[in-house]
Amino acid sequence: MQARTIALLIFVSSLVFAAATAQAQAWPSKPIRFIVPFPPGAATDLLTRTVAPKLAEGLGQQVIVDNRLGAGGMVGVEIAAKAPPDGYTLVLATVGPIAINPSLYAKMPYDPVKDLVPLTMAGNIFNVLIVHPALAAKNVTALIALAKSRPGELNYGSSGAGAADHLSGELFQVMTKTRMLHVPYKGGPLAMVDLVSGNLQLMFATVPTAISLIKSSRVRAMAITNTKRFPLMPDLPTVAEAGLPGFAVDNWCGVFTPAGIAEDISVRLSAELVRALSLPEVKSRLLESGLDAVPNTRGEFAAYIRAETSKWAAVVRDAKVKLD
Repeated sequence: MQARTIALLIFVSSLVFAAATAQAQAWPSKPIRFIVPFPPGAATDLLTRTVAPKLAEGLGQQVIVDNRLGAGGMVGVEIAAKAPPDGYTLVLATVGPIAINPSLYAKMPYDPVKDLVPLTMAGNIFNVLIVHPALAAKNVTALIALAKSRPGELNYGSSGAGAADHLSGELFQVMTKTRMLHVPYKGGPLAMVDLVSGNLQLMFATVPTAISLIKSSRVRAMAITNTKRFPLMPDLPTVAEAGLPGFAVDNWCGVFTPAGIAEDISVRLSAELVRALSLPEVKSRLLESGLDAVPNTRGEFAAYIRAETSKWAAVVRDAKVKLD
């Protein structure tokens, strides 16, 4: 009797193992959710919606874009970090929730290192220093002088506390020894509305959210915040070139999935994402909108995140910024 029981258990176990193996081999067998922690119209949303159809083609499954905004991107990243590690959840996270916030917050709802697996860098979002057209300062040098003459009076908006555009303002103040008022919003497009209406004086905005307003002269562009000029606005200098040497903020974003994912699925996702981001039509479409597609390997991306985390920890320390 005991032998028959053992034999039955072995048989059942073999069926379970076979079913699990078949399920793993069948991945993906249902649609994949691609979380964007920012609102529709934001640079990350545009990038994700450009890449998602190409990713779907490679995987043979629908890729559904899911906007989950809040807390400067942390809400969407937390949802992804706590999702099952089964290969059906991706998140496009920016430098803020991954490399900046660990230094800003005493406690976070997720651990960027332990709870997430980096799959690839996705892009570098060109950022631009823009001001309300009525602002007296016409260039970066004049803006610095104006901020020094009116400490605490100039308001600058951001897509959320801890986001790259927020820390761009903090870095600007540290380097120029000025003091401005930071006003966080739930996404860059919302802040842009107040800049156009005159409730804000300036922003370190993403080019994708600002480019149409720049072209229509509803806001005035002063300089690019990145380490290099935006190819489609070659006459617009970087902040470093325009009067603040050493200033540089690369607003990068990358794709992550929950930790614990099977290695073969992680490898496949990374490869398909790199393929999609490397397509000429994708790179061209993103560049037209202010994004530089820069996919890399999982190892390269992990090393870059470590370097960026150290860099922004120093900025947060020097700016004396802490958030609850």
